[in-house]
Amino acid sequence: MAEAILKQDAKAVVKKKKWIDPEIGVAFSWKTIKSQKQLIFMSVPILIYLVIFNYVPIWGWLMAFQNYRPALPFFKQKWVGFDQFKFLMGDDVFLQVLRNTLGMSLINLVLGFVTAIVLALLLNEIKTKIFKSSVQTISYLPHFLSWVIAAGIVASTLSVEDGIVNVVLMKLHIIKEPVMWLSIGHYFWGIVGAANVWKEVGWNTIIYLAAITSIDPSLYEAASMDGANRYQKMRYVTLPGIKATFIILLIMNVGHILDAGFEVQYLLGNGLVVDWSQTIDIFVLKYGIALGNYSLATAAGIFKTIVSIVMVLSANYIAKRLGEERLL
Repeated sequence: MAEAILKQDAKAVVKKKKWIDPEIGVAFSWKTIKSQKQLIFMSVPILIYLVIFNYVPIWGWLMAFQNYRPALPFFKQKWVGFDQFKFLMGDDVFLQVLRNTLGMSLINLVLGFVTAIVLALLLNEIKTKIFKSSVQTISYLPHFLSWVIAAGIVASTLSVEDGIVNVVLMKLHIIKEPVMWLSIGHYFWGIVGAANVWKEVGWNTIIYLAAITSIDPSLYEAASMDGANRYQKMRYVTLPGIKATFIILLIMNVGHILDAGFEVQYLLGNGLVVDWSQTIDIFVLKYGIALGNYSLATAAGIFKTIVSIVMVLSANYIAKRLGEERLL
């Protein structure tokens, strides 16, 4: 009976030229839009910005299907179809670069989430406000350094001559002589991952701390009455409380799986580790833009975009099937 009444109400709303959001059950009409015209007008500059800088340039993707030459008019270029994409998929250098990009992205993704969540949990347990604020400030200050400065600090830390890493390891008798960390390819991914953690962990922690503050304090009180200790409260109250935030951020970051970075790899990389340091962005610069092969560079960019869209939609679908929070 109740379902029949709801269906009749829905039909009545449709007849009045309104539509209902199935998620929140709110009916919208032209009257609603007019009542919010100030908000709509405020959003117009943002929409114009998005159209000009995010959608208008998409026509340049046509270069990926051409043998583009800057001296010729655009529509007089030679069309080559999917040749650029076929070249990328069959090129050993690009496949190696793709491996490096995926490897460093996964390391950054895992380390970034784990360290940010752990630091947020530890900071939440600190009761001394001055000490807590000091740790927060120190941890997120590196975020404001450019990668040029940050890479210089990392290189100095790993220096063979007086780098603190070699000095400490030798004092502890873990190594007998200094190691050239930036000259061994197998170490490069780990160095990049550690550098990203050092630079961004404090900044990434902020959103988790904000999510923790939104947890109902009565849940902690109930856990205390049940005899839960600090670790049990973190496991059964805090972690479930920030799970929704974690899922949303994970979906968003999965879309950047091919954005392993450019600056840190370009600045720390050298000829000895080139097989491990090159990412897609460096490949585009080196073999596309620098050589004037704009079609190849555009094809690589399209490949990254398509993979990002597929990854976001896939992660969102999986989250939906598992009954978790989702982005779309």
